[in-house]
Amino acid sequence: MILKLKQTPAIYLLGFMGCGKSTAGDKLAEKLGWRFYELDAQIEKAAGMTISEVFERQGEPAFREMETAALRKLAQSVKTGRPQVVALGGGAFTIQENYELVSSSGVTIWLDTPFEVLEPRVAQETHRPLARDPQRLKHLYDSRREDYARADYHIVTGGDPPDAVVARILALPLFIP
Repeated sequence: MILKLKQTPAIYLLGFMGCGKSTAGDKLAEKLGWRFYELDAQIEKAAGMTISEVFERQGEPAFREMETAALRKLAQSVKTGRPQVVALGGGAFTIQENYELVSSSGVTIWLDTPFEVLEPRVAQETHRPLARDPQRLKHLYDSRREDYARADYHIVTGGDPPDAVVARILALPLFIP
């Protein structure tokens, strides 16, 4: 295992909404025997409402503050030696403070899925407030790619099944003794 992962045992999965971070993250954590956290679920638990409700009632800036607070808490638990896999929300890694938090407390992996695969997945879901406008969705996808490219590792998923994505993560040079 690489030194960074030994010192701060966390893998942060990032990428655009609908790319499979949560599904792959849960399976990866199970294979590693680590805990799995979905950042959005942590925010919902702390806020006592859904992400959509936070956006509607308090707005995106309030959501981003909650996101950073939840991420800070998870990053702190990593530093106490609790190994974990964390699925970040689609915009979390684009915030500089969040980028610094995860980069200093684990390894980041970008699950890069083509827009043509993501668009139909996201279009059928009603719980994603930033996906309601198709033009804005494409703009968000394009604008976030530069931030995602700062990840430690990059996997092009192409809409692959979660088990295949997990196998590709496990094949990265992270786990070599």
